[in-house]
Amino acid sequence: MHLKILLVAVAALAALGVANAQQDSPNCETSCGNVSIPYPFGSGEGCYYSSDFLVTCNRSSRDQPIPYFGQGNIIISNMSTDKSDMEIMALVGHDCYNSSGSREYSFPYIWLRDFRISANNKFVAIGCDTYAEFRGRRGNDSDIRSGCISACGRNSLITNGSCSGVGCCEEAVPEGLSSFSMSLDSYNNHTNITDFNPCSYGFFVEQDKFNFSTTNLLDFGSVRRMPMLLDWAIGNLTCEEAKGTHNFLCNGNSECDQDYDGPGYRCRCKEGYEGNPYVANACQNINECDRRTHNCEDDSMCRDTNGSFTCKCSKGFSGDGRKEGGTGCTADQSTIIKIVLGISTSTAFLLIFVAWLYFILKKRKFMMLKEKFFKQNGGIMLQQRISGNGSSHDQAKVFTIEELKRATNNYDESKIIGKGGYGTVYKGVLSDNRIVAIKKSKLVDQTQAQIEQFINEVVILSQINHRNVVKLIGCCLETEIPLLVYEFIPNGTLSDHIHNKGKSLAITWDIRIRIATETAEALSYLHSAASVPIIHRDVKPMNILLDENYVAKVADFGASKLIPIDQVELATIVQGTLGYLDPEYLQTNQLTEKSDVYSFGVVLVELLTGKKALSFDRPEEERNLAIYFLYSLKEGRLFQVLDEHLQLNDVPSEIIQVSRLAERCLRVKADERPTMKEVAIELQGILTSMVQKHPWVQSSSNEDEGEYLLKEVANNYECTNGGNVSNVSSSTFHSMSKNAMLPIASGR
Repeated sequence: MHLKILLVAVAALAALGVANAQQDSPNCETSCGNVSIPYPFGSGEGCYYSSDFLVTCNRSSRDQPIPYFGQGNIIISNMSTDKSDMEIMALVGHDCYNSSGSREYSFPYIWLRDFRISANNKFVAIGCDTYAEFRGRRGNDSDIRSGCISACGRNSLITNGSCSGVGCCEEAVPEGLSSFSMSLDSYNNHTNITDFNPCSYGFFVEQDKFNFSTTNLLDFGSVRRMPMLLDWAIGNLTCEEAKGTHNFLCNGNSECDQDYDGPGYRCRCKEGYEGNPYVANACQNINECDRRTHNCEDDSMCRDTNGSFTCKCSKGFSGDGRKEGGTGCTADQSTIIKIVLGISTSTAFLLIFVAWLYFILKKRKFMMLKEKFFKQNGGIMLQQRISGNGSSHDQAKVFTIEELKRATNNYDESKIIGKGGYGTVYKGVLSDNRIVAIKKSKLVDQTQAQIEQFINEVVILSQINHRNVVKLIGCCLETEIPLLVYEFIPNGTLSDHIHNKGKSLAITWDIRIRIATETAEALSYLHSAASVPIIHRDVKPMNILLDENYVAKVADFGASKLIPIDQVELATIVQGTLGYLDPEYLQTNQLTEKSDVYSFGVVLVELLTGKKALSFDRPEEERNLAIYFLYSLKEGRLFQVLDEHLQLNDVPSEIIQVSRLAERCLRVKADERPTMKEVAIELQGILTSMVQKHPWVQSSSNEDEGEYLLKEVANNYECTNGGNVSNVSSSTFHSMSKNAMLPIASGR
């Protein structure tokens, strides 16, 4: 009996010594290339636990040694004893066809003993005509089969990072497979896509180690191996069964992993230790104090112990000193009294000091903040510009931020009446019950260009006094984002009325011609009558507001430019709205008054046709309204493009005259376009003629002015044509042959 006990003890010590000897032996390599070889793995006789853990280090490579799993061709890229897994570079299977239909393929397989294919892998297939399948065994289970199908269809559906079955598919790997084989095939032998992707590829890969790219369909053939995880354990005995054997490896500061429920057993270092749990005494103590991984309170001192640590409270405190799961450090009663008195005294002194400092600095800080915003928003620049222009008009009012907050209910979203490229517009009610529009500019980055643009709009509007230009009431510079206050125009924009089916019926032809006339008069005033000529640079229906009587008001001068009196044109960065931009300005960057004339010509065409200047919903030849209108006019198809909401049975002469005027405004060369003053005079003449022929047509101008403008029109025609007025070509307007044609001036 004593002899048996002695033999068992000797055998246990011998097993313990074997593990140490296998690591300490000079024949046992600890690494191969850049891969470490921890026990139970080993390279060399007697260096590994069993033949299943043999690592063959191949040094024939010119670069660096390559570790192989066992004596096969599976390359090992990493081994871990704390997670009991091993990363290998598994072969990629392929199935390829060439243009002649010849097939070349290779399908890898793996068979394992003490190792299992980790469920942290996934099975991936790449191809445009591919179905992939893998088979495996798990313990005594019969074959487990799974796979996926990948097809490309339309190339636009192939997406980077997506393995949903378009160009790439993937399948989860079942837990505990001890072997696998794969097969790849195609439905059509890649005959339809040989030039694009004649191959199918299949492989097992570790999760998060492969992200599909569309380029894989073209160049994945160069990839031979992919990283794959294998799980491993020792033998086939459970922890309880293996503890009684002589070669049980969980000794010293390591223990058997009770959470593992697969075949065999695994070791892990006890809590507070780290190292290789499969080697005796290799699990070493972790110094939590040095690593600062302890949970001692700040008022306690950490002391390291084997496998753990202790916390000691400072003098005047008691407890175990631990934050979580402990009592912490509690101050003694005398210490608490001292702390409370100290905190109370310090707090009272601090409050008194802060209150005193607050009242001293509050007023100064408030004034500095207002001054900062005033300078930041260009207040000094605005003062210089206004004082330097010699204007005699009333100065715009400077509002306080409190006034505008009350007017807009603190900028409530329900008060928003519009958003544009340069800011948001709110409806507000001032203290004197005036209804105004308040524009909050977009000056997020506070660049110099944006500040100048804001100041530009203030200066321009402060110089304008015209009934068809929206009136600037004032501004506010006390906020981070400056504000402009305008008169409120209640009836929305011209764009709302001519492009809205419900509203366009109310905009009759006489109202439209009056709106066009008023807009032309406003632009003519800006070009000719203002103290410094002003080019609007963004004329469009969205920037023409209508009041309750459909009186036009030109608005939004954020992109406008002042033109020095001695200059005809100005070099600028192109700015405006597509569809309304002067083509000559777009090419040369030379801004002139004729740029507004072109944009106004597009507005005239919108009034005539009811269509938007640019729309990609229309056929290609109709997308640009100006070009399509000119083509229709040339082909004599004016009636077909007119707005159906005008409810016309024929084409009145006034529409023909306006159409010809629009054609001249839209000429490519700026020199061939009329000026806005000439346009305004001609439109006023047309409007006056309509009033005389149709007394129900209401003109917005007084009769004397209408008579004067009518004379100006006649004089212009007489000067241009030597007293003769050209007749309209019947070929130009053949679709209107039923109508009595009025003579139209051929041009200037």
